Amino acid sequence: MKVLVTGGAGYIGSVAVLRLTVRGDDVVVIDNLIQGHPEAVAAGLQLETVDITDRAAVRRALLAHRPDAVLHFAALTIAPDSVRDPAPYWLVNTGGTLNLLDAMRDADVPVLVLSSTAAVYGTPSVTPVPETAPLDPINPYGASKLAAERAAAAYADAYGLSFAALRYFNVAGAGDQLGEDHRPETHLIPSALDAAMGRRAPLSVFGADFPTPDGTAIRDYVHVEDLIDAHLLALDRMTDGSGSLGVFNLGSRAGASVQDILTTVARVTGAPVPVVAADRRPGDPPSLIADATRAREVLGWIPSRSDLESMLTSAWQWRQRFPTGYGH
Repeated sequence: MKVLVTGGAGYIGSVAVLRLTVRGDDVVVIDNLIQGHPEAVAAGLQLETVDITDRAAVRRALLAHRPDAVLHFAALTIAPDSVRDPAPYWLVNTGGTLNLLDAMRDADVPVLVLSSTAAVYGTPSVTPVPETAPLDPINPYGASKLAAERAAAAYADAYGLSFAALRYFNVAGAGDQLGEDHRPETHLIPSALDAAMGRRAPLSVFGADFPTPDGTAIRDYVHVEDLIDAHLLALDRMTDGSGSLGVFNLGSRAGASVQDILTTVARVTGAPVPVVAADRRPGDPPSLIADATRAREVLGWIPSRSDLESMLTSAWQWRQRFPTGYGH
């Protein structure tokens, strides 16, 4: 099968590219390389520097390669930045997805697996959160990704596209050669590891007075390899002719608090994480955990690597091998 992967030089996309390559698929990667790293893409693969906001370039890439399916990871993902500067989020996450959908129509590409986010739910009133929970994003990041989902669903209804939208909660962990290297780094786990290594300022802990057992916020973490398992399951189901699959939450349903992360990082690294107390951020719910029942029942997805110790150990091992990231 020939698969085109947008954002395939990024953290999650690069893991998908490697897994597709290992199992024998023909893979084409497009990435603007603003956040992605060419070093994360295996030597010999087709990597084209294409920005999904460039409608003509996206169309040329799809027509040139005519893949059997697309995995769409290219996006902007930092929620606080989307509040300060929303325009790029609408341009990339919604406009870029529309460019891709139109190019897929022109090139007769029938299958799309769309990277989405739990941010489409905003501040949910129930946890674990099912796919049927109200969709009420509280920032342009979540709103722009929800618009992308809805566009893909509309194209599926009107033009016969098969699509699945996978809503991530929190992704963590690393493989032997592929891990997180964001500039700047905003995710909790790599930031905590960097703080423990003395490579950054003390970590800000946003709120210690939540109604949780230790007072810090609880989130649902899933190993990046488990996450890609779900993408491949959805991809294979749709390329086998199942039609659109709709939306799925991806999480382990084993919530970890910020304090759990700090304690486990200290145990894994042998060094305490220096922290500073900070106020809660507006809209931060005390607990955000996925109900991933639908992914288990429809896709047969069962995360097997997503216990906290395993995720943090793999991330720590990767950061030891690449202490300053890719190519640095």
